Amino acid sequence: MFAAENGLKGDPRLQAISDAIRVVPHFPKPGIMFQDITTLLLDHKAFKDTVDIFVDRYRDMDISVVAGVEARGFMFGPSIALAIGAKFVPLRKPRKLPGEVIAEAYDLEYGSDCLEMHVGAVHPGERVIVIDDLVATGGTLSAAIRLLERVGAQVVECACVIGLREVKGQRRLNGKPLYILVEPREIDGCY
Repeated sequence: MFAAENGLKGDPRLQAISDAIRVVPHFPKPGIMFQDITTLLLDHKAFKDTVDIFVDRYRDMDISVVAGVEARGFMFGPSIALAIGAKFVPLRKPRKLPGEVIAEAYDLEYGSDCLEMHVGAVHPGERVIVIDDLVATGGTLSAAIRLLERVGAQVVECACVIGLREVKGQRRLNGKPLYILVEPREIDGCY
């Protein structure tokens, strides 16, 4: 669900967050309108508002783990985790974590990828939210959910700063709720 559909309709913070995200036309390939959150991170107020909205949502949900998807989930996840009293667990691309890992492969539009986390980072029964910057097809978030559930975690919800319109109709991933702050901005009819 979009934040504006869940009690934040008309909240000026959502427009400020959207406005702070730079749109880079035709990156990384023609026809793609890249949603660049680095400009959001440069805007102290918009960045703080982004974190605050997530913190307000999860503060009283007894969340013990914030799992951040590499790499942009790492930019929001630790701040949210600290504010709600949870631990932060990075979900990394292959061969980035030292020590023993558990992995979950997933398909991309052209190929495949994998997420890994340290064995023992998450325990059975822990309540988890998964955070990333953007959801498009939901493939990466679905892999994150499967990875966490394999170790017995209870994934409460997935959260993204930006959500593509085609995910909006689904509203759920693997049966899990999806919370999105803003829709991507478009330029010249491109996406």
